[in-house]
Order: sequence, then structure tokens, then C-alpha cells
Amino acid sequence: MVTFWWCLLGLLTCGYFALAGYDYGVGMLLPAFEADERKRRQTLGALGPFILANEVWLVAAVGLLFGAFPHLEGKVFAGAYVLVVTLLLGLVTFTASMQLRSRRPDARRGAWTAGIVGGAVVTALSWGLFLGNLVIGLPPIGDVLGLFTPYAVLWGLGFVALFCLQGAAFLAVRAPVELTGRAVRLARAFSAPVLAFLVLASVWGFFALDGVSALGAVVVVLAFAAFAVTYLGLVGRRYRLALVGSMTLSACPALLAGTLRFPTVLASPALTLDEAATAPETFAVLAWFAPPAVLVLLVVQWLTWRAHRRPVDQRSLLHF
Repeated sequence: MVTFWWCLLGLLTCGYFALAGYDYGVGMLLPAFEADERKRRQTLGALGPFILANEVWLVAAVGLLFGAFPHLEGKVFAGAYVLVVTLLLGLVTFTASMQLRSRRPDARRGAWTAGIVGGAVVTALSWGLFLGNLVIGLPPIGDVLGLFTPYAVLWGLGFVALFCLQGAAFLAVRAPVELTGRAVRLARAFSAPVLAFLVLASVWGFFALDGVSALGAVVVVLAFAAFAVTYLGLVGRRYRLALVGSMTLSACPALLAGTLRFPTVLASPALTLDEAATAPETFAVLAWFAPPAVLVLLVVQWLTWRAHRRPVDQRSLLHF
């Protein structure tokens, strides 16, 4: 039963990275497109219908973490408190800037645009550092500099490139036709640093990490396969395939963190799955609410994608 709830938490977490990764990628890539306001709005409008639905996955994942694995939540948040704060600052800045940028047609939008770009960069870096520390092991509580080891910094920079690749693949599918070429060129440009991140993190981890499970090795192989699908989709102009590949690739780091040493779910301080779990009575209560909520989340996400599956054009209503 505990393993079921761990898998459900993994589904929500991986779903968040697979979907919200292109949110932050589009935000970071915004300066790469022309400063023309119409094109900027089209770029953001391609993302607009999805952003709030994507963020709900994180809310659901954190809620399940609090309810099902409170001991894990306590140790992780205490050990990486600084990164949690920077992550929240990035998320709030990005989301607020997206919502407020186009409220007034005559408003100056430079500050809000900077908020979108800066919030996206901080969020990507924070997530990379956070997951990198989970993989290699959290430092002792209070050791702030210990969160910024070279391996963790590699993950932070790798996440910036990874989300930019995903954002560019998303724009290749959803952006107006006149912006598709730029999006594809950006996606190809970020393919090299993403591949470098995958290779360096894998080789470094092979020598630095202990107790790696077979599941962790499978996830690494899956990541390289997802990158291959992404790259082949870009080269073959099958941009929807490239987007699916990049979404899978963005979910792999979270999947790796959850399976790397399973059933140990936290390397430092050491914590097993059973030790992290809540009482059986709490699971019984969660069983009434969590599965129906996840089903609704999946249905709403599918309907959102179905309703906005076509690229933005001149007739599209732009809210951002």
C-alpha cells in the first residue's frame, strides 16, 4: 500500500515537470524572440491556456507529500530550506508576472517581462539544485553552502538548458507559423548542452553515488532514449514527437530521484519508504480523496490540450 502512494506521488511529480517545464522554458526564451509586442503576446498566448492547469500538478504533489509522507517532507524541507524559498520566489514572480503583464493595454510591460524571464530562470535553477541535492544527498541542516556543490550546480545549469529545450519544442508546436522556425533553431541549439548535462551527470553519478538500484539505471536509459526521440523529432520536423520526447525527458530527473536507491527514498539523512510514510489510518482517509482528485486532474488536463491543440493564429484570443 505504501508503494502505491509513492507511485501516485511520482505520477503527480513527474506530471508537473513534464507539463510545467515548458512554462519556464518559454519564459526564459522570451528575449530570444523579437521585441515586437504582437509577437511577444503570441508567444505568451501559446502558453497561456496551459499555465494554471500545469501548476495544479505541483499543488497536488505537495499536498500528497504532506499527507502521505510527512517524515520525508520534514527532512527534505529542513535540509533544503534555502532552495525551497528561492523556488517559491521564482514561482510566485513568474506566475504573477504572467498574470499581470497584459492587464492594461496601455501599460508598460518591461518590468513584467523581466519578471517572467527572471522568475523562470530562478525556478529552473532552484529545481535543478533541489533535485541534484536529493540525488547526491542533502547536506547537514544549516550547511547552506553544502547545497551548492559542483554536482548540484551541474544539475541547476542542466535544468535551465532542459527547460529551454522543452519550451522551444512546445513553441514549435503551438507558436504561430512565423515563429516556428525560430523555435526549432532554439530547440536544436539547446540540444547540445542538454546532452552534455545527461552525459556528465550520468558519468559523475556513476563514480560518486552508492547504492544505485536497477530502477535508477533504467531511468537513466529512459532519459537518453527520450533525448534521442526529441532530437530525431526536431530533425525530422515531427515537432509533436519532439515535444513528447522533451516532456518525458523533463520528467526523468524527478523519476530518478524517487527510484535511485529504492526503497531508500532519501540518501542523507537516510530514510526508507516505510520510515517516511504516515500512519495507516491517514492512508485510509487519503484513499477517499486522492484517486478521484487525480482522475479529475487527468481529465481536465486532457480537455485543456484537446481544446488548444492547434497553433496560435490571428484569430486566437490572447489573454497574455
